[in-house]
Amino acid sequence: MTLAELLVRLGSFGLGLTWRVEFDEIVDPRCVEMERRSADAGMDTLTLLSLTTPCLQLIDAEARGFAGDELMVVLTEFDSSSWDVRAVDERVLSDLRHHYAGAEDI
Repeated sequence: MTLAELLVRLGSFGLGLTWRVEFDEIVDPRCVEMERRSADAGMDTLTLLSLTTPCLQLIDAEARGFAGDELMVVLTEFDSSSWDVRAVDERVLSDLRHHYAGAEDI
């Protein structure tokens, strides 16, 4: 699963968020652009989605979505395939559990 897939799966919950992304390992030039935009005021969901085409794999990355100053969701990728998702809205987590059969509560 990729960041792009997760962003799309968040649907309307994620659409109005402002994102800040950090990487432990830069594996693609687009990561540099994401970090640059994150250093400023962050980026909207559609901008982040445009930088995370389905073929982009990340290693040890964290994307934090904010509504104003309030942290709403944290997407953390480990080893380019496993994700930890934390969200303030339980419906988002339930939808992800339903859509991804291998999802586990941690």
